[in-house]
Amino acid sequence: MADQEASQWIVLLVDDDYENLLVARQMLELYGAQVHTARNGVEGLKLLEQITPTFVLLDLSMPQLDGWEMLEAIRARPETKSLPVFALTAHTGQITKEKVREAGFDGFIEKPFWLNTFLTDIKHYLDEA
Repeated sequence: MADQEASQWIVLLVDDDYENLLVARQMLELYGAQVHTARNGVEGLKLLEQITPTFVLLDLSMPQLDGWEMLEAIRARPETKSLPVFALTAHTGQITKEKVREAGFDGFIEKPFWLNTFLTDIKHYLDEA
């Protein structure tokens, strides 16, 4: 995946905050990615039954089914257990990168998103995945 361009990505973006969802979607679409969005983990898991994303960007704190729980469900399914999943959070003081990695996430992206580093961070984590 290291040489894959953003225009080839199919992204599942799951976040309950509309503004974060909108900003991340616009940034990804600016580079040609196909983006599918969900407002919580329940919606995100339903979308995973319909699409095969290149990776998932997953907010950690959401109603109904949070990012931690959605990750568990993703890892429990044989067809998605190796899917790259990157945590999205603004709670960097409370949630360490180590805790996110130990839980099974493939990367950690801090909010707010910055255009000059957002894609670079994603590509870096895809290279590692």
